[in-house]
Amino acid sequence: MQSGRAFAPATGVVFDSAFGQRPDDALALALLFGFEGLNEARLLSVSIGSGDLQAAQACDAIAHFYHLPVPGGQGGTGHGGFTIGLLTTGASRANPAMLSAALLKTDADGKPVYTRTLETVHDTADPLPQMRNALNAQPDQNVIVVETGPATNLARLLALPAAKDMIARKVKYLVIAAGSYPNGAADAFIRADIPAARKLFAEWPTPIVAAGTELGAAFRYPASSIEKDFAWAPSHPVADAYRAWQAMPYDAPAGALAAALYAVKPAENYFALSPEGAIEALPDGRTRFSAAASGKHRYLLLDEARKAAAIETIARVASMKPVPPAPRFPRPAEDQDQKKAAPG
Repeated sequence: MQSGRAFAPATGVVFDSAFGQRPDDALALALLFGFEGLNEARLLSVSIGSGDLQAAQACDAIAHFYHLPVPGGQGGTGHGGFTIGLLTTGASRANPAMLSAALLKTDADGKPVYTRTLETVHDTADPLPQMRNALNAQPDQNVIVVETGPATNLARLLALPAAKDMIARKVKYLVIAAGSYPNGAADAFIRADIPAARKLFAEWPTPIVAAGTELGAAFRYPASSIEKDFAWAPSHPVADAYRAWQAMPYDAPAGALAAALYAVKPAENYFALSPEGAIEALPDGRTRFSAAASGKHRYLLLDEARKAAAIETIARVASMKPVPPAPRFPRPAEDQDQKKAAPG
């Protein structure tokens, strides 16, 4: 009898990011792949809200490392994989050293250590149809959207005809790692596209949970985990990217990781939640939270009693050895029944 992961109705995750700008995005991607390996989530799409081809190539290399086929071709899909979405009109803000660490590493013979197939912009997907198609293919209320960068791609999605009704049907909630709460300093990801952030907070039809910069500053990923938990792999693209971002050892702000952890494991109560209210993006890049009993927005609060457990879970799952992925689209039930009934 073959063993493998069962086709459980795992929650689908749409991950839109600022990949390449900070190490916690790479770790958040590793965390989501880890949850997929545990069959606790299903990574439906990965997209980047800036026009940096190297960032998409680094995502591609990480996807290959986790044994996830990533077919080439604009918007292409296939058994077991998806293309990386890239907003080609955006300016690059990526960290070249961090991306190069996940792309250009060679072995003793001078051969590339990490496999990738994404070579040009034409091998990426437009995030807009990518996200729309991912949502449409899911059962109602079976998707969580995780945003860890500028709101550009999600604002574009909102502008599509009938998009708000589709989002309301398909998405449980949005978790966004941007802003500062309740009323903090301006945030770079809000400033990167203020009109998009204002549209997102004003018009997104489902609940929103924010992981602010103040949370990321207090909730950090330990450098010791990079050296210990990832040591099973002589070369690991996520660990290499982390080491390249700045001189080791350092503990990286982990707002994106907090967002991804809460998205998949809200019932574990790793974080406390603010009262309900409304978040507004201000013209200068700040965010303002106003408590209101009828509000659909909340923000995460650090729970010191659960902080160690949250970091332990993130480190354990993000550093897991890759699990061969189950097919993204299981064999239809009637085909399975016929296979069981076949002689022999």
